[in-house]
Amino acid sequence: MTNRNVIRVIRGQPATDGAGVQLVRVIGQPALMDLDPFLLLDAFRSEDPDDYIAGFPAHPHRGFETVTYLLAGRMRHRDNAGNEGVIEPGGIQWMTAGKGIIHSEMPEQQDGLLEGFQLWINLPGKQKMTAPAYQEHDAARIPTESRDGATVRVICGETSLGIHGPINQPLTDPLYLDVSLDPGVEFAETVTAGHNAFVYAISGQVSLDDDSGAQLSLGRDQLAVLGPGDSVRLQAGDEAARFLLIAGKPLLEPIARAGPFVMNTDSELRQAFHDYQSGNF
Repeated sequence: MTNRNVIRVIRGQPATDGAGVQLVRVIGQPALMDLDPFLLLDAFRSEDPDDYIAGFPAHPHRGFETVTYLLAGRMRHRDNAGNEGVIEPGGIQWMTAGKGIIHSEMPEQQDGLLEGFQLWINLPGKQKMTAPAYQEHDAARIPTESRDGATVRVICGETSLGIHGPINQPLTDPLYLDVSLDPGVEFAETVTAGHNAFVYAISGQVSLDDDSGAQLSLGRDQLAVLGPGDSVRLQAGDEAARFLLIAGKPLLEPIARAGPFVMNTDSELRQAFHDYQSGNF
């Protein structure tokens, strides 16, 4: 096994999206515009409903997938095809926008707190115009793996202990783990060689090796881009820690991106805007 060391650390930047939702943008900001196939990672966390209650009114997408994972609060989803549902705490919605969808994502208060993440994952050029689709699972459908001092929620991919997440996406073969560690506990996991991978710290402190072999500490709202290898090793500090471990197969294709559309060429982008403005989503 070859350990993946940290090659870059990115700190999330405060941002506003939707109708004024306050969030932290980690991927999709100037310091890290993308990490193929990942296009965006937003974290939202607030006990003040004024920070998020206006939500994300109806808006379009084409050419990629949105992955919404909630730790607290609820998010109601509606689209122009008549689909509607609510993402509950611990639940996941994996939406393939494909050729085009118009949807809204509106927070619903639950004891004031809303916390979660939205990840955008690119689609290969040949699949960008597929029919929209959903994979949705509540907390009870996401398997939990217990190790000594570690709890792993397996959303997508397979762990080294053979636990599979409920999401299936062979195009980018993602791994998406939500890992909680007791103080001082070490955690090791395999990550497919050749896939791009990162660790995002939710709470506490976790230690990893950097590219020189020295240890660095990753804290809340920091993301560590991992270098080549086929495994990763982390250790919690003096307090409990929680982080996301995410990896995926790079597409190695050109990216033409504007707002809610991600295509391969500028002409495809122009067509996306034309189709949306013409009511063809």
